[in-house]
Amino acid sequence: MSTGSGAASAPAPDGHDDPTARNPVTPRKTSMFASLKVRNYRLFFLGQVVSNIGTWMQRIAQDWLVLSLTGSSAAVGITTALQFLPMLLFGLYGGVLVDRLRKRPTLLATQSAMALTALALAALTLSGHVQVWHVYVAAFAMGLATVMDNPARQSFVSELVGRDQLQNAVSLNSANFQSARLVGPAVAGLMITGVGTGWAFLANGLSFVAPLSCLLLMRARELHTVQRAPRGKGQLREGLHYVAGRPELIWTIVLVGFIGTFGFNFPVFLSAFADDVFDAGAGAYSLFNTLMAVGSLAGALLAARRGTSRLRVLIAAALGFGALEIVSATAPVLWLFALLMVPIGVFSMTVNVTANTSIQMSTDPAMRGRVMALYMMVFLGGSPIGAPVVGWVTDTYGARVGFAAGGAVAATAALVVGLVLARVGNLRLSVGWHRGHPQVRFVPRERQEALAPAA
Repeated sequence: MSTGSGAASAPAPDGHDDPTARNPVTPRKTSMFASLKVRNYRLFFLGQVVSNIGTWMQRIAQDWLVLSLTGSSAAVGITTALQFLPMLLFGLYGGVLVDRLRKRPTLLATQSAMALTALALAALTLSGHVQVWHVYVAAFAMGLATVMDNPARQSFVSELVGRDQLQNAVSLNSANFQSARLVGPAVAGLMITGVGTGWAFLANGLSFVAPLSCLLLMRARELHTVQRAPRGKGQLREGLHYVAGRPELIWTIVLVGFIGTFGFNFPVFLSAFADDVFDAGAGAYSLFNTLMAVGSLAGALLAARRGTSRLRVLIAAALGFGALEIVSATAPVLWLFALLMVPIGVFSMTVNVTANTSIQMSTDPAMRGRVMALYMMVFLGGSPIGAPVVGWVTDTYGARVGFAAGGAVAATAALVVGLVLARVGNLRLSVGWHRGHPQVRFVPRERQEALAPAA
């Protein structure tokens, strides 16, 4: 892997490339678990399995604790907003720092901070002194740690496996997260109903021992060296200018921004459906999250098998995701709503992995921290805006209207961004037949015009 910052290490597509069709570099086909052959990545993967289970336990327990204390979906939305507000406020500065610092020591610091926050919330809850403002403060503290933890973790993957296996590793990271999502909500549901939410917070705090240990066990000499950005003025502006000049980056970030802000507010949507629509309690909330995780895991593994990460796949998945949310909002019975969580999980993970991989593989390594910080800031930082709005809509007009509205925004954003990318890539819609089957696709304008007389 190149350690320099030149275009050779991550070339941008030229003006003749189709931004909706391919990445600048087409990855070679690999086995589904190829990157696990790398010792350092294997350690990273194992540590994250344990930590992610704890993270999902805390998410479920935190949302249910707030709902129990307040009885308000808007309060759940506020908690989600506070957790992601630091990313919105400071995310870009976090990316600048990540580009300057070594990733492994940075992750040791951020993971330790999140462990201490979880343990403090566990102590308050188990002692019976917890109040809703304590949860708000803990959520904000977690968010402060993620300002640097998220871009550091995202960009550290390329140092673990190198460019050739980056897409496979990113997909396996998502599969890792979603596998934990299968276990975490189920265990959290049992803990909440059996011994209380405080034990879920305690389990999350202790789970950070695994990633911290694995980071310490890694061999520094086997990391793929990436040139760190020197200290200097204008680095934040330089990162923004870099993204603004690349349509395949800026429009991908715009799309995931709309979806993350309005479509991915599942703590608000699913807790409201479990409590208000179906009156089924914490067990149903845990079930919804678990079934969504089944679909998300399938989506991540399918992404790991793909040899490329095409932006047209991102657009199609985003449209499907929005449409499925609208359909799910009308589900009349609990079992049908629960089953629809599986395809929603598949499409949401396809959006997540495709966008993440496309951005990382289109970005110069020396800029990756800043670009990924902007991506995570828009994707996660939109929650402080979207979660309270979605919570208010859900409380005022009902969970069904709130869920359908989130899906409508996601589908509309996908359609608009798809049309913009087609225009930028000088593409036109082509409708025809291929081997006896109808085919709808985007093709270069010159090609379609050349074929027109023959038709």
